[in-house]
Amino acid sequence: MENEYSKYYSEKSLWEKIKKFSKSAGSKVVYGVLLLFYVMKDKSVGVKTKLTIAAALGYFILPTDGIFDLTPIIGYSDDLGVLIFALSQISANITPEVKQNARNKLAEWFGEIDENELLELENKIF
Repeated sequence: MENEYSKYYSEKSLWEKIKKFSKSAGSKVVYGVLLLFYVMKDKSVGVKTKLTIAAALGYFILPTDGIFDLTPIIGYSDDLGVLIFALSQISANITPEVKQNARNKLAEWFGEIDENELLELENKIF
């Protein structure tokens, strides 16, 4: 997966996808993306971890994936599966600061956040 999808990752493409589809993707998917993004920005994180993250984010960005993303809820289930897999692989790198940065950005974009959704995702990762 790492080589196949990592070529689709760029920070610019990521922000464009989130800006365009964040509401339809939902806070849980966007939270997963943001966790990966903030781990990727950490200078202490190794190259192999960053490749795993780039592949997962590249899959998220890729317009043609397993299930069409414009389909509400179901369209992002494959993306969420890939994000959860990647997050579980790099979970040791998810610091309290990474979580807080992701939550802050999510609150900025979505306003009120369903804390249970975020905890549900975190429980699948850790």
